[in-house]
Amino acid sequence: MNRKKLDPKSSPRAAFGSQLRISREARGWSQIILGERMGYSDSYISAVETGKKSTSRKFARSADAALGTGQTLELMWVGGRRKGFLEGFPEHAAQEVRASEIRIFEPNMIPGLLQTPAYAAALEIAAVQRGSVTQEQADERLKFLATRQKILRRAQPPLYHAVLDESCIRRPVGGPDVMRAQLDFLCEMASQPHVIIQIAPFSLAEHVPFRGFMTLLTFADRSVVGYAESVEQGFVVRGDETVRAWERAYDELQVGALSKTASLELIRRVREELLP
Repeated sequence: MNRKKLDPKSSPRAAFGSQLRISREARGWSQIILGERMGYSDSYISAVETGKKSTSRKFARSADAALGTGQTLELMWVGGRRKGFLEGFPEHAAQEVRASEIRIFEPNMIPGLLQTPAYAAALEIAAVQRGSVTQEQADERLKFLATRQKILRRAQPPLYHAVLDESCIRRPVGGPDVMRAQLDFLCEMASQPHVIIQIAPFSLAEHVPFRGFMTLLTFADRSVVGYAESVEQGFVVRGDETVRAWERAYDELQVGALSKTASLELIRRVREELLP
């Protein structure tokens, strides 16, 4: 039987098709069986799996329901179609849903998956005021962030390891009330077994190995993809040498950062400083 190989890292459509195939085969189902359960032809299922045909959100939801994959496929579909984002980010978002482990370094702000709605809204209001995005784009980005955040609430969420520069918890985004709630939420998330939050203290100074935002996504087959952003563009990085160098640097960062317990204590101290 001819079987088209699909590189899930080549595009959001390819990532969606690959995940659909993996989920179907994990059930031991043929394309005919899945099609019958969803109300689609097997030829349509095949075209989606091989990336020949784009599909709808209705299809993604139906596939999730039939395969018992939570909202994995719907999130991937949404991520591949959002506008108003940096080039490269939609591809990253589609891959993020497939990751079994997410490692992130953030030098400035609380990262998206850990943001409260009020904190995220404050950032988008500022972006609109600067003219960086339109109000419509800001609203779209907030909706998509809420969708992305479901990744950490899935029945089988990825391991999420975030190293935050100390400035992330000290910069009063949205004012004291917003920051108090945001720091409380960080403490709540840090208590989850699949979430690790470490603070890179100011004392690390020049020894922080990254100068900007960086993410490493590890997949079930242990392959790793990196993602970074400049002011104007997002970059998905697949080069083995670059990714391995980022992994080594991240390991060094983890060692230099405060422990999980010490990080939580610092977050709580900063939270107390914000008391009215």
